[in-house]
Formats: sequence, C-alpha cells, structure tokens
Amino acid sequence: MRYAVIGAGGMGIQYGVLLQEFAHKDVDFIDTWKPNVERIREQGGAYVSQDGEDRHLVPIDVYYPEEYTGDPDVWIVFLKQMQLDGVLKRCAHLFNDRQVVFSAMNGYGHFEKLNEYFPKDRIYGGTALIGAYVYGPGDFNFTGGAHAKAMNLCSYADEATEGVKAAEQALFEDFRAATLNPTIVDNFIGMCMAKIVFNSVLNTLCTMYQIRFGEFEAHPDSRWLTEQLVDEAYGAAEAAGYQLLGTRETEVATILHTAGVAHPLHYPSMYQDLTKGRPTEVDYINGYIARIGADHGYRCKLHEFLTREVHLAERAFAIHNPEIVAAAQAEA
Repeated sequence: MRYAVIGAGGMGIQYGVLLQEFAHKDVDFIDTWKPNVERIREQGGAYVSQDGEDRHLVPIDVYYPEEYTGDPDVWIVFLKQMQLDGVLKRCAHLFNDRQVVFSAMNGYGHFEKLNEYFPKDRIYGGTALIGAYVYGPGDFNFTGGAHAKAMNLCSYADEATEGVKAAEQALFEDFRAATLNPTIVDNFIGMCMAKIVFNSVLNTLCTMYQIRFGEFEAHPDSRWLTEQLVDEAYGAAEAAGYQLLGTRETEVATILHTAGVAHPLHYPSMYQDLTKGRPTEVDYINGYIARIGADHGYRCKLHEFLTREVHLAERAFAIHNPEIVAAAQAEA
C-alpha cells in the first residue's frame, strides 16, 4: 500500500520514515508548518536520530496540501487536536472513497472529525507508546528502540466486515514490518481511553515540572501519584459505561514501565508544546476525562485540577518567555 502522512512532526515523521525504511513502502508527507516544509526541502530530507545518536538524513518528499497531487491508499494523520479542523479542510479535495485513514493522535475528538470526511468503516484508530522529539524544523529524534515501541490498532466501524478486517490486517502487516510492534484489539473506546489515561499521568505531570519520563518514575512518590490519577480516570470511564483495556493495576504498571524502562529519556509532546510557546492538548486529555466524569455524575477533582494547572503553566511560560510565544504564533 502507498501511504501519505498528514502532519510531518515527530510522530508523523517517525511512522512515515519507519514505513519507508523498514517496510519499504512509498510514503509522502503533507505539512502546513512552513519552516518545517522549507527546511526539509532545502536539506533534501529530514534528519532523524535514535535516542540522540546516529543522526542521519532520510530523503523524503513533503508537500503543502494545496500542491499535493498524489492518491495514497492510506492516510496517516498526526496533528495536534487544535490544528485538525483547519488542516483537514485544506486536504479535503484529496480524499476519496477508495482510501482509508489511520490516526493515533493524543487525546480524543479526532475520530469524529475524521468521520466528516471518511465513513466509519474506512477509519482505523490506534494508540502508540512510541516517543519522538522535534529538535527543530526538519530535525527529529525517536526515543526508545525497536523493542521499546508498542501500539494498538482497532477499526472505528461498529461492525467488522470482511473488508474492514482485510484493511486492518494489511495495516497490521505494514506496521509490524516497520518495527512499530502493533497489536489488533476489538474495543475501540476502551483502547482510546486507556491511552488517554496513560497520557493524563506522564504527559501532564512531566510537562508541569519539565522533566523526562525517567525522572518522574525515579521519584519515590511516582507510583502513588500514578495510582491516584488512574483510579479517578477509571472511575469516570466506569460511570460512562466504558470497559478499558486492562485494569487499574495493569495501567499503573504500563505507565511506570514505559517511564522507567522503555522511554526514560523522553519528554512528552505536551512538554514540547509548552516550552516552544504553543498551546497544549491538556483539554483533550485530563480535561476530556473530567468531562466524561461530569457528564455521568462522577467528579474528577484531580483531573480538573491538573487541567487548570497546565493552563497556569502555559500562562506563566508566556509571561516569562514572550519572545518564544511570539515566534510560535508567527510560525503557526
């Protein structure tokens, strides 16, 4: 299958480059961040490294939405939740009923937006325990080696027809060849909620205190903090009638293992947004958990608190670093 990635940031570049280098697939990239597009074109590709080592140039083809003329079999979408509406509108003329779309973005809300352009039986969701860091335009670092990567894959369709299963299997085989270590699951909302719970701990706390995953896990209270947030999030999900993948105990274990063993050097994408003067996705993560709970009579005081705390951190960063925020706004 031929792929096109919408969003040539850390995760989009990682998925596309791994599909290109290890699965030997044809991959195009679409991006709207002008400094990134122009730098990749100027240097003839994207510089990528693995855990800060083996930095090398990977030739890739990158386009703005308005100039792309390709017809991929699969779209891979990795954007910030706040960007999604605008970029999809710019890409809408490229979509057709032959294509399928896959996304493993953080937070929740993107599948309903993708459903405005693609029917449910052509949408595949995923969750990725896969790290990436953007040093700057055209320069990316992947964290965690091939054995540390893990992802889930699930159809968004209400019913898994033979066509749905065939496309899902084809994605699975390509992602496996690309060293992304996929697992097919059959509980879409449970899959998504489990990753939101994961992000609501590591992304949020590491961003607030500007630390790496491993630095969080090394703190003597990391397990206690994780258990409190996971318990409240599972309570909200249960109030809503959602059955998550795994239990409270397995979710806590996954978070701490990822932080301390699989990706200890990783800074979360929310941290990267904060320190580069961009809005974070906390409303789509901790804020989403709090809304799910509130909608079903379950108050999530911890997640409400953290949502407001991250917005306070955004404001504090803007006050003390106005030049960084101004530059981010100019590039947006």
